[in-house]
Amino acid sequence: MTAQISYDDVEVGTELPAQSFPVSRATLVRYAGASGDFNPIHWNEKFAKEVGLPDVIAHGMFTMAEAIRVVTDWAGDPGAVAEYGVRFTKPVVVPNDDNG
Repeated sequence: MTAQISYDDVEVGTELPAQSFPVSRATLVRYAGASGDFNPIHWNEKFAKEVGLPDVIAHGMFTMAEAIRVVTDWAGDPGAVAEYGVRFTKPVVVPNDDNG
């Protein structure tokens, strides 16, 4: 088990323990319904590949939310995050394998 890093020990460059958040196609469908983003690159494999993607990809805002979850879970309070920015450099590919 990894030791908990206290707030007082955090400084620029401190890394929190790695976590993973499996994503399934069903997760993407639920997110599309909640967000209103029904772009077919997030659910239609044929369309995603036709536009040059390797497969269906997760929504950027979903990916962003899952990433900050590491921090908000650690802090114990989502309101503790005053500002958050990202740069999308690589899509999160979600294969149709029912393993997420």
